[in-house]
Amino acid sequence: MSVQQQVDSLIAQVLRRNPAEPEFHQAVREVLGSIGPVLAKRPELAEAKIIERLCEPERQVIFRVPWEDDRGEVHINRGFRVEFNSALGPYKGGLRFHPSVLLGTVKFLGFEQVFKNALTGLPIGGAKGGSDFDPKGRSDREVMRFCQSFMTELYRHVGEHTDVPAGDIGVGGRELGYLFGQYKRITNRYESGVLTGKGLAYGGARVRTEATGYGCAFFVEEMLCARGESFDSKRVVVSGSGNVSIYTIEKVHQLGGRVVACSDSSGYVVDEKGIDLDLLRQIKEVERGRIGDYVAARPDATLHSEGSVYDVPCDVAMPSATHNEIGRAEATTLVRNGCIAVGEGANMPTTPEGVEVFLQAGIAYGPGKAANSGGVSTSALEMQQNASRDSWSFEYSEQRLREIMTNVHERCRATAEEFGMPGNYVAGANIAGFTRVADAVLELGLI
Repeated sequence: MSVQQQVDSLIAQVLRRNPAEPEFHQAVREVLGSIGPVLAKRPELAEAKIIERLCEPERQVIFRVPWEDDRGEVHINRGFRVEFNSALGPYKGGLRFHPSVLLGTVKFLGFEQVFKNALTGLPIGGAKGGSDFDPKGRSDREVMRFCQSFMTELYRHVGEHTDVPAGDIGVGGRELGYLFGQYKRITNRYESGVLTGKGLAYGGARVRTEATGYGCAFFVEEMLCARGESFDSKRVVVSGSGNVSIYTIEKVHQLGGRVVACSDSSGYVVDEKGIDLDLLRQIKEVERGRIGDYVAARPDATLHSEGSVYDVPCDVAMPSATHNEIGRAEATTLVRNGCIAVGEGANMPTTPEGVEVFLQAGIAYGPGKAANSGGVSTSALEMQQNASRDSWSFEYSEQRLREIMTNVHERCRATAEEFGMPGNYVAGANIAGFTRVADAVLELGLI
């Protein structure tokens, strides 16, 4: 059987064992599609069934989450924690609260997390979790009651040496505070390292809030530098307007770029003078408003409720909203309009067809598992500070983040060159992440 036949057979096996989970299927195809050269070079990995082991989570937990709203009505949501792989360290990955969360969603995110975490070079495994609960429009007390109920089950499965969740979509400082408070209450332990992304008042790390956006900007800067370019005077489009997007915009502006468009689910705004970050933060973080409110306060900006933010001509695109937001059409438009680099702040925001367009065009394309690994990297740094009862300055923490992202870029770049695919960050990221985890699994025996 040829290497390609082996890979095709393994993909078919994963699809058969995990029906009706399209996002997970997409993530598996994306990784396995890159590792044929590794299997050809190292047949012992196939013999040891490394791929089969990496595609099967070590543990999947699904649980009921009952809670009561402010009117006394009882609601039942579903909670998940998929602990995918711990060969490199304790499970590490965020919690997502959103109506779209299903088991397949969590599995795709956990699978990606394994290789993302491996790319950082830090001792952390991969996991993901969450619930189909929607915190939007809920009062603080309703969110608190839900989080307390969620942690009443989750606490059995987490710990600083076992599994360390963080925030994700729908899980910010408010939710993490309630989750940590309930964990402390149930266990009678002040175990700061059990959660990351915490508030500074109770063990959080500086730069953790900014880390995913900052890290993505640093990674794109490295890709541009490798091509003799920089952010200076570049037109940049950032999708979304949440945490990742806001801090991506902030760092791009600091690096000399000009973000001219951002979005939310209601549409996108174009501001040729450059997005006013203070105004955007006030609307989205303080007032919890919509992107249209930005235009009301910024007359020169325009609001678009039709089309895509990727219709806006740009030099650099940074998708930072959600998965599969860039398809073939959006990717083609970006390339046609002169885009030279794409850095994914979100998890798997580009479909396989869109990725194909980027790779064929030869642009600098940074996949999410590499470009947005700054968030989990800083979470690992938070774990270090918690373990040593230490607290680092903002400047030192940002310096560490930048060093990590520079190293992630170099691993991807060097690995792609080693396997005869220079400039292909998809292949570089997948192969570098896969081989690091695979080597650990081999050395640990049959786990």
